[in-house]
Amino acid sequence: MTRSNEIKTINCTSCGAGLDIFGGGRVEVHACGYCGSVLDAQDNYQVIKKYAHLTRPASPFSIGMSGIVQGVEFTVIGTLGYEESWGRKFWTWTEHQLFSPTHGYAYLTVERGHLTFTRKYRKSTRPNWVSSRTVEAAESRPVAFSSDDRYQYYDTSTSKLTFVEGEFNWRPEIDRTATSVNMMSNDAMLSFSETATEREVHRTVYLPFQETCASFGLKDAQPPADTHRLMPYKRGLNEVFLRSASLNFAAITLVLLVILLLQSKGTEIAQEQFLARNLPAEFTFEIDRPGRLARIDLSADVNNSWAYFDLSLSDANDAPVFEAGRTVEVYSGRDSDGPWTEGRNQTSIIFMPETAGTYTLEVGSSESDGRGSPNGLAFGRVTVRISEGIATLRWMLGLTLVFAGIAAYQIARPLLHSRRRWWGSDWTNEDD
Repeated sequence: MTRSNEIKTINCTSCGAGLDIFGGGRVEVHACGYCGSVLDAQDNYQVIKKYAHLTRPASPFSIGMSGIVQGVEFTVIGTLGYEESWGRKFWTWTEHQLFSPTHGYAYLTVERGHLTFTRKYRKSTRPNWVSSRTVEAAESRPVAFSSDDRYQYYDTSTSKLTFVEGEFNWRPEIDRTATSVNMMSNDAMLSFSETATEREVHRTVYLPFQETCASFGLKDAQPPADTHRLMPYKRGLNEVFLRSASLNFAAITLVLLVILLLQSKGTEIAQEQFLARNLPAEFTFEIDRPGRLARIDLSADVNNSWAYFDLSLSDANDAPVFEAGRTVEVYSGRDSDGPWTEGRNQTSIIFMPETAGTYTLEVGSSESDGRGSPNGLAFGRVTVRISEGIATLRWMLGLTLVFAGIAAYQIARPLLHSRRRWWGSDWTNEDD
């Protein structure tokens, strides 16, 4: 029986089914998809083996499809199913043997919807070979070099062949296992694969999903949602703008925040001190800058006690501005860890005066804990300070954090993507 690179059909020598030939003159076997017979393409398609009741792996690609991969037209000539297990976990994927009359044989792999392209690697590597024993004996993550690329150890996998159909330039056998030490660079993976009889090095790269599927005539294929270890980082549509703009705005708001911080204390315009026995008491102060925040600071000399103060403020027209209550408390002591203190002897109220003029503040003490004091009072005196023209930092600080967070996320996106790529590595930090 003659063979050529032109498409033709033969009849399976086991079941008589018509089988298309796409794979060129170096095809060694042809596995019949109807009866499971593996035919010797170099010896008139005599039956070598027969596999019955094999489960076809999932894949949107089928034998006979043609498409462009890396600028070269390839035809799908075979389908392989693989399985890997570890404990109770199972991983499956599908490999399609590809053929090009000008570029020979390669593999298109479908794994969780991701597409990768694999070819035998003919260039030299340093070291020449990396085995599982090399990895086990390594004290730090193994590294391999080839040309100008640096590959770091990713994982070691042992796969088993579970399905075969179509043409192949080698002889696949069901249940055959292969151990691969996989080394990854920024955009490719080198696999040092070893079976019971041979060793090979393969190089794998990631394929763009939509472009590849469209080339093979697959219009409705759904792209994968997760991250593949070889998936390149895809920059967002407005990523550069968002990063630059958020960094600029973060810098501007940070400068404004520093300015506000320098102005936040404002100007002290009044101070008064009262003895505890003279409360309630009132005093007046002048507001010269209405429309800007003012602050009342109240402090008392409490010690291992607390006191509650009533505060009432009226404006220049004797209209009430607010009525409020504040508590000050301070406790201290010593335990097995040493001395400790908690609480503050100071509290404050911020308000917005709407008009200029003379304001009246009334201070009273309605409750206190003076059980440890000789006169039954929790404090001896209270001091009140009034400041105007203060600045609040809350909103500007919030804006600074928001813009800084946006910038940090845009900067971190490539790093997060790289981290997701390496999540599946079986090399742990303890190994380094």
